[in-house]
Amino acid sequence: MKISTAIRHVREGGKNVVRNGWMSFASISAISISLFILGVFMLLALNVDQLADEVEGQVEIRVYLDAAVTDAQIPSIQNDLGSLPQVMEVRFVSKEEGLELVKEKLGEENRDILEGYEGDENPLPDSFTIKVDEPQNVAAVADRIKHMYDDRETDPILDVRYGEDVVETLFKITRIVRNIGLVLVAGLAFTAMFLISNTIKITILARRREISIMKMVGATNSFIRWPFFVEGALLGIIGSLIPIVVLLVGYDSVVKEAQLELGLMMIRLIPVREIGLDLSALLLGIGVVIGVWGSTISIRKFLKV
Repeated sequence: MKISTAIRHVREGGKNVVRNGWMSFASISAISISLFILGVFMLLALNVDQLADEVEGQVEIRVYLDAAVTDAQIPSIQNDLGSLPQVMEVRFVSKEEGLELVKEKLGEENRDILEGYEGDENPLPDSFTIKVDEPQNVAAVADRIKHMYDDRETDPILDVRYGEDVVETLFKITRIVRNIGLVLVAGLAFTAMFLISNTIKITILARRREISIMKMVGATNSFIRWPFFVEGALLGIIGSLIPIVVLLVGYDSVVKEAQLELGLMMIRLIPVREIGLDLSALLLGIGVVIGVWGSTISIRKFLKV
């Protein structure tokens, strides 16, 4: 195809978008709403997936020690924990190191809120981080640790925690989010294709005389079809650019506003710079596919060339 011909097809497709007015607006709106909802569910699913991966990768037992435990007792407790079946690694985490880990989770911008809690003011207890051979053994090992010192007058263990239940809950949420998102997007995408098909139909019916003349003077079928393909693609591009901008700007604001609150709960949202390009490319591609598919349906049905 010559460059001049391609330019002509793009120009005619653009004219059709403007000429059809409200039908073009309806098609663009349908695509925008569909892709906006898809984008919201994708962002939600990606963040839940990341959180689930982080928790699953850290399915480990945290054993918090009583404040009365002395430095001399720590090696003995560590040996007791390491001798348990299924225990692969036992690492001591001092309260100073624990405070630094919390600061890292909060991020550089929010580290200052923990200033003044160093030294004797540190409220965190000393602890052990325990890794087991298989995630499914976490619950059994944690239960054994809880009752390790039941026969002693003083229990050096303050608390035992692990996150296996959290992982299962997150996986369930992820599946629900994906399923609901797919159903909604499929329905809205169908609506968008229907509207685009009708928009192209109106264009074809309005230009029947012009199309007949073009055929009489020797215009090929592909020459006649291309402007309609371009029109569908333009509707898809415009309809996808709107939700992309809204989603990226809105999501970036949410990440910045919620950083402190979520950081305190050890939750980190994926930054826009990490997913913005991929999300934009995917939504743009889906928008173009919906637009071209809608125009193809109409061309096959109403354009007899």
